[in-house]
Amino acid sequence: MNDRNQHGGAFPATAWSLVGRAGSATSAERSAALNVLLTRYLPALRARLVLEKGLRESEAEDLLQDFIAQKILEQDLIAQADRAKGRFRTFVLTALDRYAIDRTRFDRASKRSAPHADAEALADVAARDSEPSRAFDRQWARQVIDEAVARMNAHCQATGRLDLWELFCCRILDPALADVPPEPYERLIERFKFASPGAASNALVTAKRMFERSLRSVVREYAADENEIEAELAELRAVVCGG
Repeated sequence: MNDRNQHGGAFPATAWSLVGRAGSATSAERSAALNVLLTRYLPALRARLVLEKGLRESEAEDLLQDFIAQKILEQDLIAQADRAKGRFRTFVLTALDRYAIDRTRFDRASKRSAPHADAEALADVAARDSEPSRAFDRQWARQVIDEAVARMNAHCQATGRLDLWELFCCRILDPALADVPPEPYERLIERFKFASPGAASNALVTAKRMFERSLRSVVREYAADENEIEAELAELRAVVCGG
């Protein structure tokens, strides 16, 4: 994970209503929706190209810009996403993978541009799983968790509960981010004037629940329903715990 996120900024909402505006709204609405979607997905897509496809950063950036221009803008890729066929990010990742393959084939053949993909195939992309992408999943998890951390920090500051924030950092966040041992409860009792180890433990439980609510609020912005929220939270935990 990145260093502790101390500022709270809205995590771009990626509900299917936003995808709909990006695919079929007026010009101004479409442009605004596309900007939000690209802000959300480009870091994970870039990680896929650099860490798993072996592209240099400059090559990955060039390919992403071409993908945006040719697939997303010219061929209106977003309009072909279908909520019934799977997650939007799976749809986009699969489309990028196919575009990268096409570009590689045509570059090797000394041709100037990638071919136009068959429209029916594009419409059915989300129905099939792409090959597993650990780099994409980890970058996605990093973005979601960083935003949840920022929201928790902002909430603690707004409510005057920086003790819970610092306790969460000492026992959970810093050990996870900086690979340092959790601060002993004995030191925390003295630092935060807890009445007993049990009081410190109860405060940490409260802090954990606060983070869980923050995390859930981020996921709720892009998950379709409660079942998807629970599945997404489980996947986030698996990605983080998997190292």
